[in-house]
Amino acid sequence: MTRFVPITENEDDARPSKTALKKQAHEQQALGEALAALPQTRLATIDMPAALRDALHEYQRTRSHEGRRRQRQHIGKLMRQADIAPLQEAVAQAQLGRAEATLALHRAEHWRVELVADDEALTRWLAEHPGTDAQQLRSLIRNARKDTALPPEQRHGRAWRELFQFLKPVLVPADE
Repeated sequence: MTRFVPITENEDDARPSKTALKKQAHEQQALGEALAALPQTRLATIDMPAALRDALHEYQRTRSHEGRRRQRQHIGKLMRQADIAPLQEAVAQAQLGRAEATLALHRAEHWRVELVADDEALTRWLAEHPGTDAQQLRSLIRNARKDTALPPEQRHGRAWRELFQFLKPVLVPADE
């Protein structure tokens, strides 16, 4: 009598499932879309195959829905042969850069409100940013306070904008 020996490791077990392959293809297409959303200057610095770079450029130029869909699929196909780690890192860096710039704008807005509301905020600002033109900053704060004291229908907001434009270069990174 022959004994039945179950096979524990099958060749099919080593291959990914069809669902896993589809998921991977969709992820690659999404990464391709994110890459295509980057500006050309940033794309030029990323190490990728020339065919993929050309396909991304073509995707950016394509306007029809169906054309973009097919180009996304083509990009996903090209990404199967590319090393996607540097591509993912480039997209993550771009997203992080936008988030940091937004945070810096929020900090500038916070400082503007504090400077207009409190005299002590000016002292803190000058301590944190010693290279600031204190005379010009005081003048901008004074003008913003005058504008704030006016009734809402008479306010122009120019002094608020000027104060923000003065604070922004100090707080927002120069490369954004």
